[in-house]
Amino acid sequence: MPHCGITKSVKARSLLFATTALNMSSERAAVEGVASNAAPSPWRIVFVLAAVIGVAPLSIDMYLPSLPALERTFGVGAASVQLTLAAFFAGLAVGPLVYGPASDRFGRKRPLYAGLTLYVLASLGCAFAPGIGSLIAMRFLQAVGGCAGMVIARAVVRDLFAPQDSARVFSLLMLVMGVAPILAPLAGGWILVALGWRMIFAALVLFGLATLVAAVLGLPETRAPRKRASGNPPWSDYLHLVQDSRFLGYALSGGVAQAAMFAYIAGSPFVFIELYGVPASAYGWLFGLNALGLIAASQVNRRLLDAWSADFILSRANVVTAVMGLTLFVVAALQVSRLTMLLLPLFVVAASLGFTQPNALAGAMARHGERAGSAAALYGTIQFGAATLAATMVGVLHDGTARPMAGVMAACSAVALIAHRLLVHRPAIAQSR
Repeated sequence: MPHCGITKSVKARSLLFATTALNMSSERAAVEGVASNAAPSPWRIVFVLAAVIGVAPLSIDMYLPSLPALERTFGVGAASVQLTLAAFFAGLAVGPLVYGPASDRFGRKRPLYAGLTLYVLASLGCAFAPGIGSLIAMRFLQAVGGCAGMVIARAVVRDLFAPQDSARVFSLLMLVMGVAPILAPLAGGWILVALGWRMIFAALVLFGLATLVAAVLGLPETRAPRKRASGNPPWSDYLHLVQDSRFLGYALSGGVAQAAMFAYIAGSPFVFIELYGVPASAYGWLFGLNALGLIAASQVNRRLLDAWSADFILSRANVVTAVMGLTLFVVAALQVSRLTMLLLPLFVVAASLGFTQPNALAGAMARHGERAGSAAALYGTIQFGAATLAATMVGVLHDGTARPMAGVMAACSAVALIAHRLLVHRPAIAQSR
Protein backbone atom coordinates (compact mmCIF):
# COMPACT_ATOMS: atom_id res chain seq x y z
CA MET A 1 0.00 0.00 0.00
CA PRO A 2 1.34 3.46 -0.77
CA HIS A 3 2.05 5.82 2.08
CA CYS A 4 2.83 8.92 0.03
CA GLY A 5 2.65 12.09 2.05
CA ILE A 6 2.86 10.35 5.44
CA THR A 7 5.71 11.98 7.29
CA LYS A 8 8.06 10.25 9.68
CA SER A 9 6.45 12.00 12.61
CA VAL A 10 3.02 10.70 11.62
CA LYS A 11 4.41 7.20 11.27
CA ALA A 12 5.99 7.45 14.69
CA ARG A 13 2.78 8.67 16.25
CA SER A 14 0.75 5.98 14.48
CA LEU A 15 3.15 3.31 15.73
CA LEU A 16 2.92 4.76 19.23
CA PHE A 17 -0.90 4.62 19.35
CA ALA A 18 -0.92 1.11 17.88
CA THR A 19 1.64 -0.14 20.41
CA THR A 20 -0.24 1.46 23.28
CA ALA A 21 -3.50 -0.06 22.10
CA LEU A 22 -1.94 -3.50 21.86
CA ASN A 23 -0.67 -3.18 25.42
CA MET A 24 -4.15 -2.15 26.53
CA SER A 25 -5.62 -5.15 24.72
CA SER A 26 -3.56 -7.56 26.81
CA GLU A 27 -4.90 -5.90 29.96
CA ARG A 28 -8.48 -6.46 28.69
CA ALA A 29 -7.82 -10.12 27.86
CA ALA A 30 -9.28 -11.48 31.07
CA VAL A 31 -12.44 -9.41 30.60
CA GLU A 32 -13.09 -9.84 26.88
CA GLY A 33 -11.65 -13.34 26.36
CA VAL A 34 -8.75 -12.29 24.14
CA ALA A 35 -6.24 -15.07 23.65
CA SER A 36 -3.00 -13.11 23.76
CA ASN A 37 0.56 -14.39 23.73
CA ALA A 38 3.56 -12.18 23.06
CA ALA A 39 2.34 -9.08 21.26
CA PRO A 40 3.62 -9.00 17.67
CA SER A 41 4.56 -5.83 15.86
CA PRO A 42 1.46 -3.63 15.46
CA TRP A 43 2.50 -2.68 11.93
CA ARG A 44 2.80 -6.35 11.00
CA ILE A 45 -0.75 -6.91 12.22
CA VAL A 46 -2.02 -3.91 10.24
CA PHE A 47 -0.28 -5.10 7.06
CA VAL A 48 -1.70 -8.62 7.42
CA LEU A 49 -5.18 -7.19 8.05
CA ALA A 50 -4.78 -5.03 4.95
CA ALA A 51 -4.02 -8.11 2.86
CA VAL A 52 -6.91 -10.02 4.41
CA ILE A 53 -9.42 -7.21 3.90
CA GLY A 54 -8.12 -6.62 0.36
CA VAL A 55 -9.13 -10.06 -0.92
CA ALA A 56 -12.70 -9.04 -1.76
CA PRO A 57 -12.05 -5.67 -3.47
CA LEU A 58 -9.17 -7.17 -5.46
CA SER A 59 -11.47 -9.94 -6.66
CA ILE A 60 -14.01 -7.38 -7.84
CA ASP A 61 -11.71 -4.99 -9.68
CA MET A 62 -9.01 -7.26 -11.08
CA TYR A 63 -11.29 -9.24 -13.38
CA LEU A 64 -13.32 -6.30 -14.74
CA PRO A 65 -11.14 -5.91 -17.87
CA SER A 66 -11.93 -9.53 -18.78
CA LEU A 67 -15.72 -9.12 -19.09
CA PRO A 68 -15.70 -8.75 -22.92
CA ALA A 69 -13.36 -11.74 -23.16
CA LEU A 70 -15.80 -13.81 -21.09
CA GLU A 71 -18.56 -12.98 -23.58
CA ARG A 72 -16.43 -14.26 -26.44
CA THR A 73 -15.22 -17.37 -24.62
CA PHE A 74 -18.66 -18.58 -23.54
CA GLY A 75 -20.66 -17.13 -26.44
CA VAL A 76 -23.07 -15.23 -24.19
CA GLY A 77 -24.30 -11.66 -23.93
CA ALA A 78 -23.25 -8.89 -21.60
CA ALA A 79 -26.23 -9.51 -19.29
CA SER A 80 -25.09 -13.07 -18.57
CA VAL A 81 -21.53 -11.96 -17.89
CA GLN A 82 -22.79 -9.24 -15.53
CA LEU A 83 -24.31 -11.99 -13.40
CA THR A 84 -20.78 -13.02 -12.42
CA LEU A 85 -20.47 -9.62 -10.71
CA ALA A 86 -23.98 -9.74 -9.23
CA ALA A 87 -23.28 -13.21 -7.81
CA PHE A 88 -20.15 -11.91 -6.15
CA PHE A 89 -22.06 -9.04 -4.50
CA ALA A 90 -24.69 -11.52 -3.32
CA GLY A 91 -21.97 -13.64 -1.74
CA LEU A 92 -20.54 -10.58 0.02
CA ALA A 93 -23.98 -9.81 1.47
CA VAL A 94 -24.80 -13.36 2.62
CA GLY A 95 -21.40 -14.76 3.60
CA PRO A 96 -20.67 -12.47 6.59
CA LEU A 97 -23.71 -13.82 8.45
CA VAL A 98 -21.91 -17.17 8.76
CA TYR A 99 -18.52 -15.87 9.88
CA GLY A 100 -19.80 -13.47 12.54
CA PRO A 101 -21.17 -15.96 15.09
CA ALA A 102 -18.46 -18.49 14.17
CA SER A 103 -15.64 -16.04 14.94
CA ASP A 104 -17.25 -15.02 18.22
CA ARG A 105 -17.59 -18.65 19.31
CA PHE A 106 -14.51 -20.39 17.86
CA GLY A 107 -12.00 -17.51 17.77
CA ARG A 108 -10.99 -15.30 14.87
CA LYS A 109 -8.40 -17.43 13.11
CA ARG A 110 -10.19 -20.72 12.42
CA PRO A 111 -13.13 -19.13 10.55
CA LEU A 112 -10.63 -16.97 8.66
CA TYR A 113 -8.65 -20.05 7.62
CA ALA A 114 -11.85 -21.74 6.47
CA GLY A 115 -12.94 -18.70 4.48
CA LEU A 116 -9.58 -18.20 2.76
CA THR A 117 -9.40 -21.92 1.92
CA LEU A 118 -12.85 -21.73 0.31
CA TYR A 119 -11.73 -18.58 -1.53
CA VAL A 120 -8.65 -20.32 -2.97
CA LEU A 121 -10.64 -23.37 -4.09
CA ALA A 122 -13.41 -21.24 -5.62
CA SER A 123 -10.84 -19.06 -7.43
CA LEU A 124 -9.32 -22.25 -8.84
CA GLY A 125 -12.82 -23.27 -9.93
CA CYS A 126 -13.23 -19.92 -11.70
CA ALA A 127 -9.98 -20.44 -13.56
CA PHE A 128 -11.19 -23.82 -14.90
CA ALA A 129 -14.89 -22.98 -15.31
CA PRO A 130 -16.23 -24.75 -18.44
CA GLY A 131 -19.27 -22.48 -18.83
CA ILE A 132 -20.85 -19.24 -17.70
CA GLY A 133 -23.16 -21.04 -15.25
CA SER A 134 -20.30 -22.69 -13.40
CA LEU A 135 -18.37 -19.41 -13.38
CA ILE A 136 -21.33 -17.62 -11.79
CA ALA A 137 -21.56 -20.32 -9.10
CA MET A 138 -17.83 -20.20 -8.43
CA ARG A 139 -17.91 -16.41 -8.17
CA PHE A 140 -20.61 -16.67 -5.50
CA LEU A 141 -18.50 -19.15 -3.52
CA GLN A 142 -15.42 -17.01 -4.08
CA ALA A 143 -17.22 -14.07 -2.43
CA VAL A 144 -18.51 -16.21 0.44
CA GLY A 145 -14.92 -17.27 1.12
CA GLY A 146 -13.33 -13.87 0.54
CA CYS A 147 -15.72 -11.94 2.76
CA ALA A 148 -14.29 -13.78 5.78
CA GLY A 149 -11.35 -11.40 5.61
CA MET A 150 -13.57 -8.32 5.83
CA VAL A 151 -15.48 -9.67 8.84
CA ILE A 152 -12.50 -11.04 10.76
CA ALA A 153 -10.24 -8.02 10.10
CA ARG A 154 -12.86 -5.64 11.50
CA ALA A 155 -13.42 -7.87 14.53
CA VAL A 156 -9.67 -8.11 15.20
CA VAL A 157 -9.36 -4.32 15.13
CA ARG A 158 -12.20 -4.09 17.67
CA ASP A 159 -10.46 -6.71 19.84
CA LEU A 160 -7.16 -4.83 19.91
CA PHE A 161 -8.01 -1.15 19.73
CA ALA A 162 -10.16 1.33 21.62
CA PRO A 163 -12.93 3.04 19.57
CA GLN A 164 -10.99 6.23 18.73
CA ASP A 165 -7.89 4.25 17.78
CA SER A 166 -10.08 1.81 15.84
CA ALA A 167 -11.18 4.69 13.62
CA ARG A 168 -7.51 5.46 12.91
CA VAL A 169 -6.75 1.85 12.00
CA PHE A 170 -9.85 1.63 9.80
CA SER A 171 -8.67 4.82 8.06
CA LEU A 172 -5.37 3.12 7.35
CA LEU A 173 -7.14 0.04 6.01
CA MET A 174 -9.23 2.29 3.73
CA LEU A 175 -6.05 2.66 1.68
CA VAL A 176 -6.71 -0.84 0.38
CA MET A 177 -10.24 0.08 -0.67
CA GLY A 178 -8.85 3.10 -2.50
CA VAL A 179 -5.84 1.45 -4.11
CA ALA A 180 -7.71 -1.60 -5.44
CA PRO A 181 -9.77 0.35 -8.05
CA ILE A 182 -6.55 1.93 -9.33
CA LEU A 183 -4.07 -0.93 -9.47
CA ALA A 184 -6.25 -4.04 -9.75
CA PRO A 185 -7.79 -3.26 -13.19
CA LEU A 186 -4.33 -2.37 -14.52
CA ALA A 187 -2.87 -5.65 -13.27
CA GLY A 188 -5.87 -7.55 -14.59
CA GLY A 189 -5.52 -5.89 -17.98
CA TRP A 190 -1.85 -6.80 -18.25
CA ILE A 191 -2.52 -10.43 -17.31
CA LEU A 192 -5.45 -10.56 -19.76
CA VAL A 193 -3.35 -9.34 -22.68
CA ALA A 194 -0.37 -11.53 -21.90
CA LEU A 195 -1.91 -14.75 -20.61
CA GLY A 196 -5.71 -14.68 -20.96
CA TRP A 197 -8.58 -14.20 -18.51
CA ARG A 198 -8.21 -17.56 -16.77
CA MET A 199 -4.80 -16.53 -15.48
CA ILE A 200 -6.40 -13.59 -13.67
CA PHE A 201 -8.13 -16.09 -11.42
CA ALA A 202 -4.89 -18.08 -11.16
CA ALA A 203 -3.27 -14.89 -9.83
CA LEU A 204 -6.10 -14.58 -7.30
CA VAL A 205 -5.40 -18.17 -6.22
CA LEU A 206 -1.79 -17.22 -5.50
CA PHE A 207 -2.86 -14.08 -3.66
CA GLY A 208 -5.30 -16.07 -1.56
CA LEU A 209 -2.62 -18.62 -0.67
CA ALA A 210 -0.14 -15.88 0.23
CA THR A 211 -2.76 -14.17 2.40
CA LEU A 212 -3.57 -17.45 4.14
CA VAL A 213 0.12 -18.02 4.94
CA ALA A 214 0.46 -14.43 6.18
CA ALA A 215 -2.57 -14.88 8.44
CA VAL A 216 -1.18 -18.13 9.88
CA LEU A 217 2.26 -16.66 10.57
CA GLY A 218 1.55 -13.01 11.30
CA LEU A 219 -1.89 -12.68 12.87
CA PRO A 220 -2.40 -13.41 16.57
CA GLU A 221 -5.53 -15.02 17.93
CA THR A 222 -7.40 -12.14 19.56
CA ARG A 223 -10.49 -14.01 20.68
CA ALA A 224 -10.49 -17.12 22.85
CA PRO A 225 -13.10 -19.74 21.90
CA ARG A 226 -16.18 -19.59 24.08
CA LYS A 227 -19.22 -21.75 24.72
CA ARG A 228 -22.54 -20.40 23.61
CA ALA A 229 -25.00 -19.90 26.46
CA SER A 230 -27.45 -22.78 26.79
CA GLY A 231 -30.57 -22.21 24.76
CA ASN A 232 -29.17 -19.30 22.75
CA PRO A 233 -29.36 -19.94 18.98
CA PRO A 234 -26.44 -18.87 16.72
CA TRP A 235 -28.39 -15.81 15.56
CA SER A 236 -29.12 -14.51 19.08
CA ASP A 237 -26.31 -11.93 18.77
CA TYR A 238 -27.94 -10.56 15.62
CA LEU A 239 -31.22 -10.11 17.49
CA HIS A 240 -29.35 -8.13 20.13
CA LEU A 241 -27.66 -5.96 17.50
CA VAL A 242 -30.82 -5.05 15.59
CA GLN A 243 -32.36 -3.91 18.87
CA ASP A 244 -29.50 -1.45 19.40
CA SER A 245 -30.54 1.78 17.68
CA ARG A 246 -27.02 3.23 17.87
CA PHE A 247 -25.56 0.23 16.06
CA LEU A 248 -28.23 0.48 13.37
CA GLY A 249 -27.62 4.23 13.07
CA TYR A 250 -23.91 3.76 12.47
CA ALA A 251 -24.40 0.72 10.21
CA LEU A 252 -27.01 2.45 8.04
CA SER A 253 -24.99 5.65 7.95
CA GLY A 254 -21.82 3.89 6.83
CA GLY A 255 -23.44 1.16 4.75
CA VAL A 256 -25.81 3.36 2.75
CA ALA A 257 -23.08 5.97 2.20
CA GLN A 258 -20.91 3.18 0.76
CA ALA A 259 -23.82 2.21 -1.51
CA ALA A 260 -23.45 5.57 -3.24
CA MET A 261 -20.05 4.40 -4.46
CA PHE A 262 -21.56 1.26 -5.97
CA ALA A 263 -24.19 3.38 -7.73
CA TYR A 264 -21.27 5.32 -9.18
CA ILE A 265 -19.53 2.11 -10.26
CA ALA A 266 -22.72 0.89 -11.95
CA GLY A 267 -23.58 4.16 -13.70
CA SER A 268 -20.29 5.88 -14.47
CA PRO A 269 -19.29 3.83 -17.57
CA PHE A 270 -22.44 4.97 -19.39
CA VAL A 271 -22.29 8.53 -18.07
CA PHE A 272 -18.62 9.11 -18.88
CA ILE A 273 -18.17 7.09 -22.08
CA GLU A 274 -21.58 7.16 -23.76
CA LEU A 275 -23.03 10.43 -22.50
CA TYR A 276 -19.98 12.69 -22.29
CA GLY A 277 -17.82 10.96 -24.89
CA VAL A 278 -14.87 10.16 -22.66
CA PRO A 279 -12.58 7.65 -24.43
CA ALA A 280 -12.68 4.20 -22.85
CA SER A 281 -8.92 4.39 -22.36
CA ALA A 282 -9.35 7.53 -20.24
CA TYR A 283 -12.20 6.18 -18.12
CA GLY A 284 -9.82 4.43 -15.76
CA TRP A 285 -8.05 7.71 -15.04
CA LEU A 286 -11.31 9.39 -13.99
CA PHE A 287 -12.15 6.39 -11.86
CA GLY A 288 -8.69 6.48 -10.32
CA LEU A 289 -8.98 10.19 -9.57
CA ASN A 290 -11.94 9.56 -7.28
CA ALA A 291 -10.12 6.64 -5.68
CA LEU A 292 -7.18 8.94 -4.94
CA GLY A 293 -9.61 11.34 -3.28
CA LEU A 294 -10.83 8.49 -1.09
CA ILE A 295 -7.26 7.60 -0.13
CA ALA A 296 -6.38 11.21 0.71
CA ALA A 297 -9.54 11.74 2.76
CA SER A 298 -8.98 8.58 4.81
CA GLN A 299 -5.49 9.72 5.76
CA VAL A 300 -6.67 13.25 6.58
CA ASN A 301 -9.26 11.58 8.80
CA ARG A 302 -6.45 9.92 10.76
CA ARG A 303 -4.97 13.33 11.50
CA LEU A 304 -8.32 14.87 12.42
CA LEU A 305 -8.90 12.12 14.97
CA ASP A 306 -6.06 13.62 17.02
CA ALA A 307 -8.26 16.67 17.68
CA TRP A 308 -11.90 15.55 17.32
CA SER A 309 -13.97 12.51 18.12
CA ALA A 310 -14.89 10.02 15.40
CA ASP A 311 -18.58 10.83 15.86
CA PHE A 312 -18.02 14.57 15.45
CA ILE A 313 -16.15 14.04 12.18
CA LEU A 314 -18.79 11.58 10.95
CA SER A 315 -21.68 13.96 11.60
CA ARG A 316 -19.96 16.81 9.70
CA ALA A 317 -18.89 14.55 6.84
CA ASN A 318 -22.47 13.31 6.44
CA VAL A 319 -23.69 16.89 6.03
CA VAL A 320 -21.06 17.67 3.39
CA THR A 321 -21.82 14.44 1.52
CA ALA A 322 -25.57 15.09 1.50
CA VAL A 323 -25.12 18.66 0.25
CA MET A 324 -22.76 17.57 -2.52
CA GLY A 325 -25.01 14.65 -3.41
CA LEU A 326 -27.90 17.08 -3.89
CA THR A 327 -25.61 19.32 -5.96
CA LEU A 328 -24.66 16.34 -8.11
CA PHE A 329 -28.33 15.55 -8.76
CA VAL A 330 -29.14 19.17 -9.66
CA VAL A 331 -26.27 19.25 -12.17
CA ALA A 332 -27.43 15.97 -13.69
CA ALA A 333 -31.08 17.08 -13.78
CA LEU A 334 -30.14 20.28 -15.61
CA GLN A 335 -28.11 18.15 -18.06
CA VAL A 336 -25.16 20.52 -17.92
CA SER A 337 -22.96 19.91 -20.92
CA ARG A 338 -19.62 20.51 -19.16
CA LEU A 339 -18.29 17.32 -17.61
CA THR A 340 -16.24 19.24 -15.03
CA MET A 341 -19.47 20.52 -13.43
CA LEU A 342 -20.42 16.89 -12.77
CA LEU A 343 -16.96 15.75 -11.72
CA LEU A 344 -16.53 18.16 -8.81
CA PRO A 345 -19.50 17.06 -6.64
CA LEU A 346 -18.89 13.46 -7.74
CA PHE A 347 -15.31 13.69 -6.47
CA VAL A 348 -16.42 15.08 -3.10
CA VAL A 349 -19.09 12.41 -2.60
CA ALA A 350 -16.61 9.62 -3.43
CA ALA A 351 -13.79 11.09 -1.35
CA SER A 352 -16.06 11.64 1.65
CA LEU A 353 -16.13 7.88 2.20
CA GLY A 354 -12.66 8.32 3.63
CA PHE A 355 -14.29 10.23 6.49
CA THR A 356 -17.58 8.37 6.88
CA GLN A 357 -16.52 4.72 6.60
CA PRO A 358 -13.80 4.45 9.27
CA ASN A 359 -15.74 6.50 11.81
CA ALA A 360 -19.10 4.82 11.23
CA LEU A 361 -17.50 1.38 11.48
CA ALA A 362 -15.67 2.30 14.69
CA GLY A 363 -18.92 3.64 16.18
CA ALA A 364 -20.87 0.52 15.23
CA MET A 365 -18.29 -1.80 16.79
CA ALA A 366 -17.57 0.27 19.91
CA ARG A 367 -20.16 -1.18 22.28
CA HIS A 368 -20.04 -4.79 21.06
CA GLY A 369 -16.70 -6.26 22.09
CA GLU A 370 -18.32 -9.51 23.19
CA ARG A 371 -19.98 -9.96 19.81
CA ALA A 372 -17.52 -8.08 17.58
CA GLY A 373 -17.61 -10.78 14.90
CA SER A 374 -21.39 -10.67 14.64
CA ALA A 375 -21.35 -6.86 14.65
CA ALA A 376 -18.79 -6.78 11.82
CA ALA A 377 -20.82 -9.38 9.90
CA LEU A 378 -24.14 -7.56 10.20
CA TYR A 379 -22.47 -4.28 9.27
CA GLY A 380 -21.06 -5.94 6.14
CA THR A 381 -24.41 -7.46 5.20
CA ILE A 382 -26.13 -4.07 5.51
CA GLN A 383 -23.30 -2.48 3.55
CA PHE A 384 -23.36 -4.86 0.60
CA GLY A 385 -27.11 -5.33 0.69
CA ALA A 386 -27.53 -1.57 0.26
CA ALA A 387 -24.80 -1.57 -2.40
CA THR A 388 -26.57 -4.27 -4.42
CA LEU A 389 -29.86 -2.38 -4.20
CA ALA A 390 -28.24 0.91 -5.24
CA ALA A 391 -26.50 -0.62 -8.25
CA THR A 392 -29.74 -2.34 -9.29
CA MET A 393 -31.73 0.90 -9.04
CA VAL A 394 -29.30 2.68 -11.36
CA GLY A 395 -30.07 0.09 -14.02
CA VAL A 396 -33.83 0.06 -13.39
CA LEU A 397 -34.07 3.87 -13.60
CA HIS A 398 -31.87 4.16 -16.69
CA ASP A 399 -33.22 6.91 -18.96
CA GLY A 400 -30.25 7.85 -21.11
CA THR A 401 -29.08 10.65 -18.78
CA ALA A 402 -26.90 10.98 -15.68
CA ARG A 403 -29.98 11.43 -13.48
CA PRO A 404 -30.32 7.80 -12.32
CA MET A 405 -26.73 7.58 -11.12
CA ALA A 406 -26.80 11.02 -9.53
CA GLY A 407 -30.24 10.52 -8.03
CA VAL A 408 -29.35 7.23 -6.37
CA MET A 409 -26.09 8.70 -5.04
CA ALA A 410 -27.95 11.73 -3.66
CA ALA A 411 -30.58 9.50 -2.04
CA CYS A 412 -27.91 7.32 -0.42
CA SER A 413 -26.13 10.39 0.96
CA ALA A 414 -29.38 11.76 2.38
CA VAL A 415 -30.37 8.46 3.99
CA ALA A 416 -26.92 8.15 5.59
CA LEU A 417 -27.29 11.63 7.11
CA ILE A 418 -30.84 11.00 8.36
CA ALA A 419 -29.98 7.59 9.86
CA HIS A 420 -27.10 9.02 11.87
CA ARG A 421 -29.11 12.05 13.01
CA LEU A 422 -32.17 10.08 14.12
CA LEU A 423 -30.56 6.98 15.59
CA VAL A 424 -27.24 8.26 16.96
CA HIS A 425 -26.97 12.04 17.17
CA ARG A 426 -30.43 12.95 18.52
CA PRO A 427 -30.57 10.21 21.22
CA ALA A 428 -27.07 11.24 22.37
CA ILE A 429 -28.24 14.84 22.83
CA ALA A 430 -31.34 13.70 24.72
CA GLN A 431 -29.25 11.57 27.10
CA SER A 432 -26.86 14.46 27.83
CA ARG A 433 -29.70 16.68 29.07
